[in-house]
Amino acid sequence: MNVYPVNAGNFKLDGGAMFGVVPKSIWNKTNPADENNMCSWAMRCLLVEEGDRLMLIDNGMGDKQSEKFFGYYFLHGDDTLEKTMRSAGFGFDDVTDVFLTHLHFDHCGGSIKKRASGEGYEPAFRNAVYWSEKDHWEWAVHPNAREKASFLKENILPIQESGQLKFVNDGSEVMQGLSVLKAYGHTEAMMVPKIPYKGRTLVYMADLLPSVGHIPLSYVMSYDVRPLITLDEKEKFLREAVENEYVLFLEHDPENECCTLQMTERGVRVKETFPLSAL
Repeated sequence: MNVYPVNAGNFKLDGGAMFGVVPKSIWNKTNPADENNMCSWAMRCLLVEEGDRLMLIDNGMGDKQSEKFFGYYFLHGDDTLEKTMRSAGFGFDDVTDVFLTHLHFDHCGGSIKKRASGEGYEPAFRNAVYWSEKDHWEWAVHPNAREKASFLKENILPIQESGQLKFVNDGSEVMQGLSVLKAYGHTEAMMVPKIPYKGRTLVYMADLLPSVGHIPLSYVMSYDVRPLITLDEKEKFLREAVENEYVLFLEHDPENECCTLQMTERGVRVKETFPLSAL
């Protein structure tokens, strides 16, 4: 098995929303905000190559939304998904599987592109099976008022309309050795994939742990629909990660690709940060 980090770009979100009840005087030390109170975040995806399969985990925002939409999120940097995949030696047509941790726009927007004619939408990965979670899919296509702005129908419905959608719940194995932890605090049935790699367990953290700055237990995003559930899920996972020496792959951390954890007098804290290539 080979794995390749690929970055779908960088964007900004409100620092207060990203750190919930934690005061700015604390989180601003590790994630400094700009004059608009916005902090920079990555959209770091992962390619997993196993035999003749190439799985892409999450795919960023894509590029089909309006200028007004992107204006809210201050896209910056030179990275795009296409560019970083090409640097790894792959193109979109090489992808056989797209694994979507959940269907918020910054995780699945790259799934779909506009047709060349400008009319309508089509899958960006034409040779791929798209994997979602059945309960989460229903949650996303019938969104609640709080999350409606994050579940964009043009990112979601064309996947099913193309016939390329499969659900992990149906018992199909996504990829040999891959297992899935489901989390319900951030959104309904978000999938956190665990991947055996070089004798370690590599965990793609999605929004259960967006960055190193979110390791302390009380650092929970205001975006989470069930923050007390997140606290329980996070506490259980952090202890498991320490005990099993998991390598955490961080989707949104602007600086750090991976980290390991350790138990301290203050609770679970970061042990090391490093690029995935260091494994």
